[in-house]
Amino acid sequence: MSVGKAAVKVVRLGRISYRSALKLQQQHIKQHLDSCSSSPNTLLLCEHEPVYTIGIRQAPYPPEEEQRLKALGADFFRTNRGGLITFHGPGQLVCYPVLNLACFKKSVRWYVCELERMVIKMCSQFRIEASTSPDTGVWVGNNKICAIGIYCRRYITSHGLALNCNTDMSWFDNIVPCGIVGKGVTSLSRELGRDVPTEEAIPKLLEAFTEQFNCTLTYN
Repeated sequence: MSVGKAAVKVVRLGRISYRSALKLQQQHIKQHLDSCSSSPNTLLLCEHEPVYTIGIRQAPYPPEEEQRLKALGADFFRTNRGGLITFHGPGQLVCYPVLNLACFKKSVRWYVCELERMVIKMCSQFRIEASTSPDTGVWVGNNKICAIGIYCRRYITSHGLALNCNTDMSWFDNIVPCGIVGKGVTSLSRELGRDVPTEEAIPKLLEAFTEQFNCTLTYN
């Protein structure tokens, strides 16, 4: 292991329900917050079954809206992350870093910016020109390719990012993604004009994460 570099354990969960992923995150967070535990920094990688999730600003989403979305065949969760509504589903690479920012830099703003830079770096490996905007996340023009919404307590992070790879984009037609009117969504597959599964994106994401966060990855 390189001297001075934080170690981050990569855990590949495959396709997992949103509820199960939340429970796993909570377990890792609890280990970090337990002073008797030496829990490792962890990167949880997964795909979800179709689910709509909303963040802490829940006023625009009354029970009637929840029922409408559930009737489409998706689950629905109210969470403590930042941001408004988004969709997760098959073909989308979801990354939940459960990190102690004391191992990196104790700044939430820095952390979100580093996540954005990491995804931009990963997109460049696909020869896709991505960028940030005043709205959180990573964009290709006016279309969001990666949503970012995090929660941080005592500098322990949870939630994370969702990168559209070969997602069925029609799920987004039922909402205003992230509550941003007048902008759209895109995916690696749409930008490249070919099928890009999550398995193709994972190595590039991990490489970009290693470089951006100056860390060493381990595998379970």
